Order: sequence, then C-alpha cells, then structure tokens
Amino acid sequence: MNELAKTAFNRRPDLHVETEGEFAGWRTWTRDNFETHTGPFYHRMDENGRVRCAFRVEKKHLNGSGNVHGGCFMAFADYCLFALAGSVLQGPGVTVSFASEFLDAAREGDLIECTGEVTRAGMSLIFLRGRLTSGGRPLFTFSGTIKRVKRRTPAQATA
Repeated sequence: MNELAKTAFNRRPDLHVETEGEFAGWRTWTRDNFETHTGPFYHRMDENGRVRCAFRVEKKHLNGSGNVHGGCFMAFADYCLFALAGSVLQGPGVTVSFASEFLDAAREGDLIECTGEVTRAGMSLIFLRGRLTSGGRPLFTFSGTIKRVKRRTPAQATA
C-alpha cells in the first residue's frame, strides 16, 4: 500500500474517529449535516488498503413497511463513494452521477456493510462501484462518478 492510501483520511479536518461502542476505531466525517443526521455512517481502511463502510440500522432508517428506506441506502452509498475514493480524491469533490439496484430488504438491528472499488481515476473524474450487504446477503449495488472540484476563493466567487 502506498503512503497516500495510508494517510488519505488524515487530511480531512472534519474527520472524527469513534472512541466507544460497536464502531470504536472507525471514522466518520462531521462536516456534512445531512449525513450526520441520517447516519451515523462509518468507514475504515484495513491493512491491505481496502475501505469498508458500515452502519447499524435504527428505527429512524426505516420506511412504513419496517424495512430500510431506499433513500437511506442511497444516502449511505453516496457516503461510501467518498470513503472509497479517499485515497485518490485528494481534495473536494461532488457526485455527478449515481446508479443503483435494490436487491433485498434490511430491518432494524441489521449491520449494513459496504465494499467497493475505484474502477478508474482520471484527472477530473473518479468512477466507482460498490455493494451493500448484511450478514453476507446482497442488499444493494451501486455505481457512481465523483468530479474533483477546486475550492473557490472569495475573490473568484464574486467575479
């Protein structure tokens, strides 16, 4: 694993490492209000440089039928896009495309896990795919594209 992959998550000032409970040692971002409200969602990098993401289903994640709401799966998968891209993104980005397939339902108490990969990282676009599972059971597959963006300075924003 290269040095960039080892330090990819350390360059984010909004990174929080959980210190208690089931996800102790896992990381999350605190800057995104929607993800903080919707989650909590977590990610970590294993010794081989592979990123894994997870969350535990709570009542707030359920639809009227008692299954995880499709929007929750989609929000988590979007979070996963950025966690999976962490070693190559090297700065801010935005999701420019997202496709998904619902395969099965999940219920309150289930542990939802994500694995995935960067399929191509170009100069401005990063292409990814991933899969959500619970207990090894496939629930949801997705693919997406992140566009690298440059931060605008205040002078650029008013020009």
